[in-house]
Amino acid sequence: MGELKIRIENEYDIVSARQAARELARQLGFGAVDQVRIATAVSELVRNVVLYAGHGLMSVQPLKSNGRTGIEVIVEDDGPGIGDCELALSDGYSTSGGLGAGLPGAKRLMDFFDLDTVQGKGTRILARKWLK
Repeated sequence: MGELKIRIENEYDIVSARQAARELARQLGFGAVDQVRIATAVSELVRNVVLYAGHGLMSVQPLKSNGRTGIEVIVEDDGPGIGDCELALSDGYSTSGGLGAGLPGAKRLMDFFDLDTVQGKGTRILARKWLK
């Protein structure tokens, strides 16, 4: 179980990324509920890449720290970046006409969430979930 990378270029890649993250979570021992949480967060993050940047990369890998096991997801693109991170992470905000649950929902579903974005250069999101 090492790092798995998935190129993000279209909506089919959302499904591939979601399935890969869920399968790794299962292999690591996450229960069904946490598998769905992880898969849902990945789906939201990768969907944003398809919608706003057009293409990017997702990597998912096992995480070990201080005797704990977890999963780490990195989603990155070289798209336009996010103009206002605080606004983008607020519930109900959407620039695509959606529900506005993407970024804030993904953040809530994971134990750790770090968003790094630069206007005109892209966005990188690091998210982690730990086995309880």
